[in-house]
Amino acid sequence: MSLYQVQKLLYNLNRDEQCKEQYTNDKMTLLRSYDLTDDEREALSQGDIGLLYVMGVNGQILMHYAAFLGIEWFDYLELMRKGITEHGPVRAGVYAMTGGGRSFTKEREIS
Repeated sequence: MSLYQVQKLLYNLNRDEQCKEQYTNDKMTLLRSYDLTDDEREALSQGDIGLLYVMGVNGQILMHYAAFLGIEWFDYLELMRKGITEHGPVRAGVYAMTGGGRSFTKEREIS
């Protein structure tokens, strides 16, 4: 996985008008200009927020990508949750899950 390249592309997409235009008009050429795996390229071409999150894309960067795609905030959060359900725990990056995503603390009941 080339998480750095995915995040670099999304960072550029967030800041560079020319990059936004190319994504809109010729997405596959733009995606080929980054060193991405086939799965990453597919997730980016489909706007698969859940899979990108599970791959380890930073939520701050991913949030801007979702907004660029016209995805509302609560839908964005739900897509991340569905990504975990469909693809398993977050595999890399700062949100990587250990223990299969299970909680390691006992939550207290609020009375």
